[in-house]
Amino acid sequence: MALATFYILDEKHAEPQQQMLEKVCSLADQYCQQGMKVFITADSKSQAEAIDEQLWQRSPDHFVPHNLIGEGPRGGTQVEIGWPGVRPAGHRNVLINLAEEAAIFAPSFAQVVDFVPCEETLKQQARERYKIYRMAGRQMRTLAVEESSVI
Repeated sequence: MALATFYILDEKHAEPQQQMLEKVCSLADQYCQQGMKVFITADSKSQAEAIDEQLWQRSPDHFVPHNLIGEGPRGGTQVEIGWPGVRPAGHRNVLINLAEEAAIFAPSFAQVVDFVPCEETLKQQARERYKIYRMAGRQMRTLAVEESSVI
């Protein structure tokens, strides 16, 4: 059964956005170690570039092969990073969604990872994405951002 996991960001964290980006990089690393292909859809091209940069800053023993859409080899690397309006270059197992809306191509992924931000407006948008994934028949899971549960 298709799975959707929502990570709830910690309101007490000094920088929840940074906490989310660190979790995205950690999840990308974990999924790669399992041999899965990942598509990260950022909220904007500038956020995609920030994720790209953060992945480059990881230690060599936690290197994650990745590229922004339009860069890298044909079909992309193990992790591809996009933004609204672009699609992954090839088949991917996992979608990590940072966009405000559910990706229209989410049904083609076995797993979807999403986040519940601290700000009330963004939290409401996350609730709407949750409803969309649930109505699509996904098995739903909600975890605190500190929890690590990659399936």
